[in-house]
Amino acid sequence: MPTISWFYGIAIRMYVSDHPPPHFHAYYESSVALVLIETGEITVGRLPPRIARLVEEWRLKYTAELRGVWAVAERGETNSLGRIPGLGEKK
Repeated sequence: MPTISWFYGIAIRMYVSDHPPPHFHAYYESSVALVLIETGEITVGRLPPRIARLVEEWRLKYTAELRGVWAVAERGETNSLGRIPGLGEKK
């Protein structure tokens, strides 16, 4: 599962050819969460509250980019996912 972003110790990953709805996986220390791209809802797992807020801020900033990465991943293009900047990084 490629890491598409990394910030403040949070890894954002996306499986290639993963199941709908469009989502990403957020990892922080021993916490893991599946986060829906469109709503930010955590459907599986959990994150500490401060980390969940940072992930939500990042999701809101990069929703369009996440949609694009999801489309590439859905097609199974493993080498083309690219990278999305983390919080505090410039595009």
